[in-house]
Amino acid sequence: MQDVEGFAAALQRVRRHAGLTYRELAERAHYSHAHLTRATSGRQLPTWEVAAAFLGGCGVPADLMPVWRRRWEDAIRDPRDVVGLLEGAGSLEELGEAVAALVQPRSLRVLARETGIPRATIQAWLRGTRSPGRDRLDHLVRTVGGTHAERAAVARTLDRLTTTQPAHTT
Repeated sequence: MQDVEGFAAALQRVRRHAGLTYRELAERAHYSHAHLTRATSGRQLPTWEVAAAFLGGCGVPADLMPVWRRRWEDAIRDPRDVVGLLEGAGSLEELGEAVAALVQPRSLRVLARETGIPRATIQAWLRGTRSPGRDRLDHLVRTVGGTHAERAAVARTLDRLTTTQPAHTT
């Protein structure tokens, strides 16, 4: 929640720096005044589309949007310790839950496009109904920006789970 509040506060600072009221920003961003106010409340992270419109309406240059996108993705990532979730995973379902926390907020469609791995395969991994191949799962985690510690924990967990419970791998 702290990351969500921090992101909201940063949006608020950008709006103030631009010297815009919410009503003026609403005209520029093409979102309602109420919608933009909620984006800076800190109670819920706005969608990337709303955040990007907010920033663009405040005059943030396009070349800074990737930096803001990374900050937004950091804020939306599951606040639980993913490495801890992985180390405690006792089933493919729990491995899938931990990996799902890593890949948020990307949709299956985006993940498939970014990795070249079919959506149905990724979905089966995240649900824990199919054991992923180690290299393919590492490719997925690396693609979404998983840290070295997260990648190593995913590999250890997968190795531990697949040696104790044989399953179909892809």
